[in-house]
Amino acid sequence: MCTFVPYVHAGVLPRRWLNLQEYQSKKLMQESGVAVQRFYVADTASEALEAAKRLNAKEIVLKAQILAGGRGKGVFDSGLKGGVHLTKDPAKVGELANKMLGFNLTTKQTPKDGVKVKTVMIAEALDITRETYFAILMDRACNGPVMVGSPQGGMDIEEVAASSPELIFKEVIDILEGVRDDQALRMAANLGFKGPLQRQAADQIKRLYDLFLKVDATQVEVNPLGETPEGQVVCFDAKINFDDNAEFRQKAVFAMDDMTESDPTETEAAKWDLKYIGLDGNIACFVNGAGLAMATCDIIDLHGGKPANFLDLGGGVKERQVYEAFKLLTADPKVEAILVNIFGGIVNCAIIANGITKACRELELKVPLVVRLEGTNVHEAKRILSESGLPITAAENLDDAAKKAVAAIKK
Repeated sequence: MCTFVPYVHAGVLPRRWLNLQEYQSKKLMQESGVAVQRFYVADTASEALEAAKRLNAKEIVLKAQILAGGRGKGVFDSGLKGGVHLTKDPAKVGELANKMLGFNLTTKQTPKDGVKVKTVMIAEALDITRETYFAILMDRACNGPVMVGSPQGGMDIEEVAASSPELIFKEVIDILEGVRDDQALRMAANLGFKGPLQRQAADQIKRLYDLFLKVDATQVEVNPLGETPEGQVVCFDAKINFDDNAEFRQKAVFAMDDMTESDPTETEAAKWDLKYIGLDGNIACFVNGAGLAMATCDIIDLHGGKPANFLDLGGGVKERQVYEAFKLLTADPKVEAILVNIFGGIVNCAIIANGITKACRELELKVPLVVRLEGTNVHEAKRILSESGLPITAAENLDDAAKKAVAAIKK
């Protein structure tokens, strides 16, 4: 028996997620035969106008393409309010696109200066008579993929699960057998689709599972999976999460990765398989393992300091990674001290020590450096550091390291 837990990203520091714009996700769905609104994308106002004319729709929705949420209530620095607009006049699409493209859109999820809009999506606006929720996700408790659905769509599924758990329906999928016809029909019925719409919804569910497998997804979430007055079942909005370990065989999908809105430091860190998140403090943290990184941040705070970042080296560490990590940390003008906290299980501490000494010499480190090493080959690592002649402060344990890093700044 497996229990449905509303999907959240596991852990604080997964490998950087693949970021796709809305139109890119819709394109993948379209290619798998999933019913989506007819749409075009445009990079200029004139292209947007031509696309609106080609759609020949009763009503058109124009959407600014950025990764951040809250577009509908956002504001452009052109003065235009809202990153999502409905109109029945194709000419209006060109006018609106002219006030979107090349301008920054600020929402509750963007940086304070907003994000520059480079692309807009022009889609057929469809009425929705009923909204449902449907997702396929990998569930550790079930050892494989699970379908999750609710007739209460268009809203936060966690709220539905908390207030009306009886409206959450689940079907465990046999990874070898796939989605059976009876499972798809049962889920469609549980979502409230009746008559011919039940069969139509079941077909969409099976096609969504085909997409899930085809692109090595960890989650395909459709909210809402809607019903139109014309008797269509349409996927109106979708979120797809991908398994980063499948990048080697999903090159076309990963080539679509939009990194323009990512933090440049995080993007650079990802090139070296480093996991970095910038924080507001002044003590840089250089750690292996997300749990140890969180503990290091906490204990720095406990002793009166503030962490400047969250940097996880991971397990398969090489000297070059250590060097590149130091480059990232020292490039931050807020950093006034660096705390290295390594517990060498699968990590060889001597590799870390060699990387540290190389970085200190070549980067001409100007800030205090406190190092705590423990685990595999630690005695050799400590010898390398002590014989380096570099001003490195050794620490016996994490508590000692945090105290010394905080004290180094107060001197």
